Amino acid sequence: MTLPPLNPVYAGLGTTIFTTMSALAMETGAINLGQGFPETDGFPEVREAAARALMQASNQYAPMKGQGALLEAVADFYGRTQSLTLDPAKNVLITSGATEALAAAVFSLIAPGDEVIVFEPHYDAYAPLIARAGGVVVRVRLNPPDWRFSEAQLAEAFSPRTRMVMVTTPNNPTTRLIPPEDWALLARFCVAHQACVVSDEVWEQVVFDGARHHGVLNAPELAELGVKIGSAGKLFALTGWKVGFVCASERLVTQMAKAHQFLTFATPPMLQTAVAFGLRLPDSRFAEEAAALQRSRDLLRAGLETEGFQTLPSEGTYFLNIDLPRSGIALDGQSFALRAVQEAGVATIPLEAFCAPGGEPLPVIRLCFAKSDATLNRGIDRLRTARRLLT
Repeated sequence: MTLPPLNPVYAGLGTTIFTTMSALAMETGAINLGQGFPETDGFPEVREAAARALMQASNQYAPMKGQGALLEAVADFYGRTQSLTLDPAKNVLITSGATEALAAAVFSLIAPGDEVIVFEPHYDAYAPLIARAGGVVVRVRLNPPDWRFSEAQLAEAFSPRTRMVMVTTPNNPTTRLIPPEDWALLARFCVAHQACVVSDEVWEQVVFDGARHHGVLNAPELAELGVKIGSAGKLFALTGWKVGFVCASERLVTQMAKAHQFLTFATPPMLQTAVAFGLRLPDSRFAEEAAALQRSRDLLRAGLETEGFQTLPSEGTYFLNIDLPRSGIALDGQSFALRAVQEAGVATIPLEAFCAPGGEPLPVIRLCFAKSDATLNRGIDRLRTARRLLT
């Protein structure tokens, strides 16, 4: 029997590096500093709010655009923390995670043949979503240590067919925050080409060293072109909850909601109730969480540098990157990651996994520090072994 052909967009995709490395870590008993999830189970007060809602409130379909209480809480939270003025009924949409929000944006805002600019290395969902929508991925390669785009790069990347730009700030995997001057530069090109900017800002509360997050809607020129995406999973260290927020002009939210209604339609109501509760926690609660993560970052960085590793700046997210050549390791990132998990018992993620195959080498590996001190110290010991074996 001849079977029908599979969709080539997905047929050509392999297992993600995150799945591969986590499976190898389980198989070998390695310390997993690869996949980006915390070792603890998130804000307990928010989990308790979800448990109450599960038993005391409705468990039936939530409104498609989101529960009113959560729409209001999102608008209030961003008004308080980022000085944004949002109408809950017009400018906010609740999705089943930030990745669904990305899908809704791509599927509803571009048409086949439209070009979408992405900055490598980037979150691995972007390119498959663009391809599935019939778009054309235009890659701009950024390089360490600053990971910044230039005016010349933008001039080369933009064309009359550019309809969207996708950015991440703070960036996974580079940890870089986009500063106001870079937003202004990007806005000049986007306004000239009338290109939307989809800004993945899920790590917005996980910033360090007194830095301030600047998002797409903080750039006045992008008020009508910007789509800001947030995530309860990262705000409350509850990555399995998959509750996302979209903030944009009424025109863009209305368009994205049309895609959302046929993707997941609505998000679990008890989680929405709990997230609304969590967003009204005092700012000090979020600052406390960020301070704890900064302490973990500093512990990992100090331990690695004592062992001779050279790390790159970590401005936000759960991640710290190692520069392999500067650490005296003459391996590409993928080779180091595979040998480290198999021979030294520590799982990492190569930044090459966030780039198109066959591009310029990027010998940098990513480590997750949202772990206990004990796990981080064991990871440092295993990385010391890896360095001894692989240099």
